[in-house]
Amino acid sequence: MVLKIGKYTLKSRMIVGTGKYETFDIMQKALEASGSDCITVAIRRVNLSEPDKNMLNFIDRNMYILLPNTAGCFTAEEAIRTARLAREACSTDMIKVEVIGDKKTLLPDVEETLRATKVLVDEGFTVLPYTNDDVVMAAKLEKAGAAAVMPLGSQIGSGQGIINSTNISLILEQANVPIIVDAGVGTASDVSVAFELGADGVLLNSAIALAKDPVKMANAMRLAAESGRLAFEAGRIPKKLYATASSPTEGISK
Repeated sequence: MVLKIGKYTLKSRMIVGTGKYETFDIMQKALEASGSDCITVAIRRVNLSEPDKNMLNFIDRNMYILLPNTAGCFTAEEAIRTARLAREACSTDMIKVEVIGDKKTLLPDVEETLRATKVLVDEGFTVLPYTNDDVVMAAKLEKAGAAAVMPLGSQIGSGQGIINSTNISLILEQANVPIIVDAGVGTASDVSVAFELGADGVLLNSAIALAKDPVKMANAMRLAAESGRLAFEAGRIPKKLYATASSPTEGISK
């Protein structure tokens, strides 16, 4: 299940977010149940002035690799500034670049995302840009130096799963860097589908944090990731229009 992103090696192919949990205690238990060793943090939403409200103080840095993100940014300039702050606050050069273009749909502004990616790559960051499921833009982000590309499955927090599996498959087909499906996961089967398509990883947050039982859901996501990846590696049978008998028909007396 090892996933390599630039100079980083993740033991789990599932990256889990830290937002929206009812309490930090539930967050800690859910993160552990997920089996993830890489967690993402919205750096603009971290309360650095109050230690008891700063989620970074509730994360064991010996257990997890931090992936700060630029959630809440609407321009390349904002994302670049936030990434620089994250590097200082979290002592890491790995950054998930997220530049939102629309407040209602939370869909990414891909032009600003590409611009921010180019600048941060030049500054030595390990950049994981969040983008739409545009095959052409995914290729441009890779060419710009992204260490991994993170196309959405569907809108952030929508729980709709992967809406356009064809585009995700086309992105995977052309990619030379890891492709991590990000956003839209609603339940464990969505995670399995992503891995069965061949995705290198999945990032999710709301599906766990807002579940009725986040810890149980985190465990379900872990199992789904393992089974989906195993199914992909095993190789599914082709889909056929007509039936094929499961038992041999040769030698059956008529």
